[in-house]
Amino acid sequence: MPKPVAVGDVIEVTIEATGSKGDGIAKKDGFVIFVKGASQGQTVKIKITGVGRSSATAEVAGEGSAAAAPSEPAAPAEGASEEEAAPAEEDGEDLQ
Repeated sequence: MPKPVAVGDVIEVTIEATGSKGDGIAKKDGFVIFVKGASQGQTVKIKITGVGRSSATAEVAGEGSAAAAPSEPAAPAEGASEEEAAPAEEDGEDLQ
């Protein structure tokens, strides 16, 4: 069965965990990729630098696309009421 990555490939992955040596761990079709300099939760473009029997090594080649990153609505500031957290509606009057 061919491996899902080859040396020189540039792919986008989400770092799922951090390895014992501090490298990020991602997977491509179940194949483990150790990513130097990446942190858990990041979505990044990586360049494959080595391929072994059961895993590959890679380095960060750039930021991942915004579409791939999970998005969450911003939480209101701690202690702010819902009214303070909501954006002010413009109705043509000066609010002072």
